[in-house]
Amino acid sequence: MNKNELIAKVAEDANMTKGEAGEAVEATISTIMKALAGGDDVRLVGFGTFSVSERKATTGRDPRTGKSIQIAASKNAKFKAGKAFKDAVNGK
Repeated sequence: MNKNELIAKVAEDANMTKGEAGEAVEATISTIMKALAGGDDVRLVGFGTFSVSERKATTGRDPRTGKSIQIAASKNAKFKAGKAFKDAVNGK
């Protein structure tokens, strides 16, 4: 399912126009991204938790030259599915 299909399904299930559903989906995604960028976790009971993990800087190797290179520290978004989400996916 892509974003347009998600918006269409939300519109159908929530009895709203595609425009309204699009705004709701965009607002939800934007709010989650802003919270993560601000260092907060987003916990949706029954669905899951969005969080940020930090990777330390490391030294790696360039596969073409074999030279050592510095890999900068970075932050990555993470999602951990909740129990109800896992159960739904597993057909329970």
